Amino acid sequence: MSTKNDHSNDPLHAKKKAWSGRFSEPVDAFVLRYTASVDFDKRMAFADIEGSVAHATMLASVGVLSQDDLEAIKSGMAQIRQEIEAGTFEWQLELEDVHLNIEARLTALIGDAGKRLHTGRSRNDQVATDVRLYVRSEIDVILKRLEHLQEVMVAQAKRYSDVIMPGFTHMQVAQPVSFGHHLLAYVEMFERDRERLLDCRARVNRSPLGAAALAGTTYPIDRELSASLLGFEGVCQNSLDAVSDRDFAIEFCACASLIMMHISRLSEELITWMSQRFSFIKLPDRFTTGSSIMPQKKNPDVPETARGKTGRVYGDLTAMLTLMKGTPLAYNKDFQEDKEPVFDAIDTVKDTLRAFCDMMAGVEARPENMLQACQAGYPTATDLADYLVRHGMPFRTAHDIVGQVVREAGQRDCGLEDLPLDVLQSFSDLIGEDVYDVLKLEGSVNARNHLGGTAPAQVKYQVERWETIFSQRNH
Repeated sequence: MSTKNDHSNDPLHAKKKAWSGRFSEPVDAFVLRYTASVDFDKRMAFADIEGSVAHATMLASVGVLSQDDLEAIKSGMAQIRQEIEAGTFEWQLELEDVHLNIEARLTALIGDAGKRLHTGRSRNDQVATDVRLYVRSEIDVILKRLEHLQEVMVAQAKRYSDVIMPGFTHMQVAQPVSFGHHLLAYVEMFERDRERLLDCRARVNRSPLGAAALAGTTYPIDRELSASLLGFEGVCQNSLDAVSDRDFAIEFCACASLIMMHISRLSEELITWMSQRFSFIKLPDRFTTGSSIMPQKKNPDVPETARGKTGRVYGDLTAMLTLMKGTPLAYNKDFQEDKEPVFDAIDTVKDTLRAFCDMMAGVEARPENMLQACQAGYPTATDLADYLVRHGMPFRTAHDIVGQVVREAGQRDCGLEDLPLDVLQSFSDLIGEDVYDVLKLEGSVNARNHLGGTAPAQVKYQVERWETIFSQRNH
């Protein structure tokens, strides 16, 4: 067996394509560059090796390959993997893609056994298999990073369960909430993102191997065996569908877009909270940058970059949908363009989650500024209305009366809790001294002590629930 990375005796390398028998002239050099994909699809090399070894193992089990050929293929693929890991593998543009590059090197290493590997399959089902294997492995990485971010956010929610901040609607102060409660809202969003990825993974994890070019193969293959060897949960049941659809990749890009949308919403809040107008939080210095001209600046570059990259992932989803919408069955060369958007979405989501795991762990709240901001906007007005309702007043009447109370406080330039009792009672004789308990921020927050409410007791309950979930996941 040859051990040198030498393609000189390889017919695939000698200016001759694996498919060139039908043609009378070579591919134009520009066309070769235009249509080649090896520069970007070589990242699927290990998936390609894994799929090829499984295919060879299956062929040997049904008697299409000899045991000697199988062992040679395994040995050659092991060497190719080592060369790729060491950075010594020679990627060749003339060989178009990752699949032919690996096949050519295998043939150079082990001779005719390498040429027999492609028996019973096409590049069409080979590519579809590689993409599914690659996306599956990357989904698993993203799931772990999502879970890590959830753990960080829950730890911060536990730390700040008693810190009160203004809750907003229409970016106007609405009602006081626990900062921990606010952070847990994103934990719930990321959990749905996680669930969607798990659902997507199940549809990714189906084997197209054995569909061949589009109609299957005449060889007595065992598709269930090759699927099992590759860890697939099922087999694509129609050969045309198996090689011609990329809906699983589109679904992944949709899941990635939703993750980035939630990250972008969090980014927007971090940017706002960090601004001098709010000063609700401090971001760690290592996630910020300065200005080239204004020495006082501390810019939230990581959240801003993530907010911008969200549009990039949306673009990846749009590109995939547009790519697929007009392609007839079965395989088309258009499908070569399916990889870069998926790769870009994977890289962007992974990097963004990594950054946010570290950054969110270092976020520090400024409780005094949050509390001060709560004083504006009369955040306990709804509590006063609820107080009147509990004392027998219809809600619509209470709503109208509280509006008058708010107007009075505005004229006096004070909070509702600062209005004298006699002034409050001038609006309704149902108001007693106990009204001040509900007008305090702490009273407002503590009063919402039900499942899903913002009361610190409920925040702590949710933290404990999530910690139990994390413990179960880790075991």
